Amino acid sequence: MPTLDEHFLALHTPGTPLLMPNAWDPGSAKVLQALGFAAIATTSGGFAATLGRLDGCVTREEALEHAAALVDATTIPVSADLENCFAHDPDDVAETVRLALDAGLAGCSVEDFTRNPDDPIYPLDLAAARVEAAADAAHAGPNRLVLTARAENQIKNRQNLDDTIARLLRYQEAGADVLFAPGVVAPDDLRRVLAAVDRPVNVLALPGAPPVSELAALGVARISVGSAFAFAALGGLVAAAEELRDKGTYGYFEAMSAGAHVARPAFRT
Repeated sequence: MPTLDEHFLALHTPGTPLLMPNAWDPGSAKVLQALGFAAIATTSGGFAATLGRLDGCVTREEALEHAAALVDATTIPVSADLENCFAHDPDDVAETVRLALDAGLAGCSVEDFTRNPDDPIYPLDLAAARVEAAADAAHAGPNRLVLTARAENQIKNRQNLDDTIARLLRYQEAGADVLFAPGVVAPDDLRRVLAAVDRPVNVLALPGAPPVSELAALGVARISVGSAFAFAALGGLVAAAEELRDKGTYGYFEAMSAGAHVARPAFRT
């Protein structure tokens, strides 16, 4: 019988991408499982929003407690968005990954964003050392994690695809199981990335991204949505609240009924 990490990694099939939506609380995790998704991820921005905070404003302890709550709420693999692993030093990155293992996760990510807007991306050698430390911790024992290494250039206003590909290659060499360059969505750019690397590639579904069928044809192995579903839910809240405030009508009950139809049985499990 495959282990949790083996099962999760086996879901990453180029050409038949794993659709891995990002849940923001145990209720949304249960709903996504009830809708048939084979795995889910956390979302740092979506979780922060549940606390009334902006992305990047949660602690390591809060993020791991949240991830463990999603693991407990579901029976499918959960991968955690752990930002930069809440650490700069490789040894501290490794400690975050060890704590992620303790949380029962199937996977987690480490990104090369420094959390410093004036100097947003770690130097390549340090970034690769951080991925290597994370991979060593993720793969050290009988319980393992699928490690996703993220190159953040494109969403941090560094439009340098050559550097992004160079980083992904170093992260592959450092032991990452899955590679991810959020913001790379143009088909020609994705072809370059996919031709260069030998690991499954995740794509973040953003406005302007090709539909799932085209990403599949390119050879993408996983598609995630980041905080989009969480803020779409908040968008539904805003629309319902504005209708009640401004019109005094109750059209939001149609959307409420659709949500309750899935959520109520899902919450019984």
